[in-house]
Amino acid sequence: MLNCSRRQMLANTGTGFGLLALTDLMAQAESVASPSVLAPLAARWPHHMAKAKRVIFLYMPGGPSHVDLFDPKPRLATDNGKPLPFAKPKLERTKTGNLLASPWKFSKHGQSGTAVSELLPCLAARIDDICVIRSMRADNINHTGAALQMCTGEQAFSRPSMGSWLTYGLGTENQNLPGFVVVSPAEVFQGAQLWASSFLPSSYQGTLVRDLKNPIANLHTGPDQERGRLRQKLDALRQFNDIHKRDRPNESQLDARIGAFELAFRMQREAPEVFDLSREDLRTRQLYGVDNPATDMFGRQCLMARRLMERGVRFVQLFDAPANNAWDHHGGLRETLPKRCLAVDQPIAALLTDLKSRGLLDETLVLWGGEFGRTPTAEGTNGREHHPFGFTMWMAGGGIRGGMVHGATDEFGWHAEVDKVHVHDLHATILHLMGLNHLKLTYRHGGRDYRLTDVHGEVVNKILA
Repeated sequence: MLNCSRRQMLANTGTGFGLLALTDLMAQAESVASPSVLAPLAARWPHHMAKAKRVIFLYMPGGPSHVDLFDPKPRLATDNGKPLPFAKPKLERTKTGNLLASPWKFSKHGQSGTAVSELLPCLAARIDDICVIRSMRADNINHTGAALQMCTGEQAFSRPSMGSWLTYGLGTENQNLPGFVVVSPAEVFQGAQLWASSFLPSSYQGTLVRDLKNPIANLHTGPDQERGRLRQKLDALRQFNDIHKRDRPNESQLDARIGAFELAFRMQREAPEVFDLSREDLRTRQLYGVDNPATDMFGRQCLMARRLMERGVRFVQLFDAPANNAWDHHGGLRETLPKRCLAVDQPIAALLTDLKSRGLLDETLVLWGGEFGRTPTAEGTNGREHHPFGFTMWMAGGGIRGGMVHGATDEFGWHAEVDKVHVHDLHATILHLMGLNHLKLTYRHGGRDYRLTDVHGEVVNKILA
């Protein structure tokens, strides 16, 4: 891939390159040395014209209930308390009981008339920007495997995360900030595996932000004179590191450590401003629900994501993680699901509104969902079990057709039946929108070529704008 910024690419195409010359140059880009040989995060050519430049993944760990939020099932209300009238799959964790109707009402919103639960009134107001995918499927019924598959494409083994693949393939547009940022206020069950780079060079792993009020710990912000001395120290340190590296050419962690020192130095000026939400006006902070106890945590995360997007960070993943697997409602569904929806509804709607008003939504792909859904049957009297057989996610922004519903589950919400979308298909579509062919974005490791979608995946063309 060619070490060339998107701005340079667009400038070149507008100064007489011509289609044939541009095609030839892009073909040459395929033969250029791998990104790890160059500056690892330098912006690089996509495989084809991209619809989106950046991604925000709004991850709801634990598995949101599709039949309570985005997939209304009148048949559940009609048959509430009755047995499921067909055999459940053999892949089952517990013997859930009879059908459980949603306790909440659905109504249609927007010009599209898409049905949304009363638990998400703010998001319902933005529904014409959203493509609701009701036919998602995954392969694992447990959090560990399902979350790994959703975030890395592989449910059993360590693989690079989606954000790592994207920064490996495209680099990032701002060399003074990480290319891949993860914001998670608390531990999630699977931890760093969900944003790790695995066998990709370590430069592509996610940078974790845990403390929302002090996002980058130990960041030196002294005067320019002190920065000059620090620059001299880093230059000397790099010379020693280069000597150390001569006999260890295949140790990517050494390159990543050297790169981390350099990135930290560059971040000293830009990072404090990016994460300082006090620089936003009162109206914007209120829009996101910052300082409101119910919405403050996820509001801050969403506002951080917008600030990172407008500064060219490639991939931002937000975990709604006030506690481990916050959306894992085996019990207390009627009490806890409304609280989670209240916490994220206004901030997510604000993010979509804010991105659109700033002209960023068309080039920013927003993805919402968890690792699976919840059963239409009851666990106990007030809960739902894990459900990978048919569930809902949604996408908005860069290259997505808003105001539409794609696919369907059966009348009970159990099986995805129409226009099924596997996790691999979702990943292939995200890469496609970012200008990457999922079949060509590969990395050789252990004697074979790996990719995010493994040997699977089809682009879901019906949802593309």
